[in-house]
Amino acid sequence: MIFQYALIALLFLGATFYVGRIFWRAFFVKTATGCAKGCGGACSTIDVDRLQRTIELAATRNPG
Repeated sequence: MIFQYALIALLFLGATFYVGRIFWRAFFVKTATGCAKGCGGACSTIDVDRLQRTIELAATRNPG
């Protein structure tokens, strides 16, 4: 019976550590370039100025 409780406690602690690690990396680790996913993929290559110009152009073509 004690073995079952110990096993459940270990699984719970492991899951807590896993979720906590994901949370910590998403919000506090800034070594990865780009977005919080840390993949270093397309998120870091977004041209914000070009995107803003596109939005403003679309807003002037479709007022209202």
